[in-house]
Amino acid sequence: MPSSKVLKVGIVGLEFGAEFIPIYQQHPNAEMYAICQRTESKLNEVGDQYGVEVRYTDYDKMLADPNIDVIHINTPLQLHADQVVAALDAGKHVGCTIPMATSVEDCKRIVDAQQRTGLTYMMMETTLYSREFLYLQELYRDGALGKVQFLRASHHQDMTGWPSYWDGMPPMYNGTHAIGPTLGLAGNQAEYVQCLGSGSVFERMKGQYGSPFAIESTHIKFLDSDTGAEVTRHLWAVAREYRESFDVYGSIRSFEWAQTEDAAHVLYLGETPERIQVPDFADRLPEPIRHFTAAGVYTAGGESEHRSFVQGGGHGGSHPHLAHRLLQAVLGDAEPFPNAVQAANITCSGILSHESAMRGGERVYLPEWTLTDKKPIVVELDQDVQPPWAKEYARTP
Repeated sequence: MPSSKVLKVGIVGLEFGAEFIPIYQQHPNAEMYAICQRTESKLNEVGDQYGVEVRYTDYDKMLADPNIDVIHINTPLQLHADQVVAALDAGKHVGCTIPMATSVEDCKRIVDAQQRTGLTYMMMETTLYSREFLYLQELYRDGALGKVQFLRASHHQDMTGWPSYWDGMPPMYNGTHAIGPTLGLAGNQAEYVQCLGSGSVFERMKGQYGSPFAIESTHIKFLDSDTGAEVTRHLWAVAREYRESFDVYGSIRSFEWAQTEDAAHVLYLGETPERIQVPDFADRLPEPIRHFTAAGVYTAGGESEHRSFVQGGGHGGSHPHLAHRLLQAVLGDAEPFPNAVQAANITCSGILSHESAMRGGERVYLPEWTLTDKKPIVVELDQDVQPPWAKEYARTP
């Protein structure tokens, strides 16, 4: 039976983070207890808007509050590692927005802190809870895709107007939106990566990270598998509508993401395409937060709406699923997904892809500590039916 315990939640970072406040306020296992933001005017604006009374401008003081059970971190990516480790060491369970960190060493610090404390850490990767991912995960586990032969994912985004620390960032440093679903669909782990850097960014950007590339495109070899994925990411100087996408090529069915936001996704049975509307999965959530998969929080803020929603359309209804899974994990009703080791494997795949690109496409292996003995869900190729999708046609009325 699901727990009836109520956890006190503190959110740090109130741009993107403010989108989660109403979800926690309406979740039966949460009390939206405290918020933290360095800028006091922003802190009070959000606190007043949502009626959150406990407010901090100092993160250390927030961590010292004995009432807080769970810290949800939504701060700039270069702060994640220090803030996650500090929260775990302060006895708080942690959910943190992507990426886990921006160096392999910092990912290791988080893995070590989680294992040392035994507390929950979950990387709040939106694509792993989007309706498209949940739909394909269901198809795969039902055998409707057959054997997955290859996956392709991309994250196209022009970061013009974002804070200056993004200028010149290696694209794959923030590649988890594209890498996550390729590994997460069947529970695979990255064994090694090989990456090509292409094009060039503006000269003024090259000094901050020492990265010259406009686009990085990596191949990921899955551990103990004959399958792999290709992932492409860009941040600057590329003409393309915002798109977080992944394609799945199976022996029976394949899925291709819509090319533009106003188009439809395509599901192929053999060579026959069908344009589809992906279903919602709100029924997997507690009733009070189901409406957040489609509306509500995403537009209620008006001018305060975060850039990722203006550009990206709301992350596929993922936010209530993320909040719910984090609370379930802390309560012991589910495993965090992705947990610290899984998050490190996903994040380090991106970080090491940039390293591979800088070395001219050398193969770079993931560290052993990002790997576990957990086996993926495997659907084998049906050797008795050629082509494999033929019997699926026979079932069609």
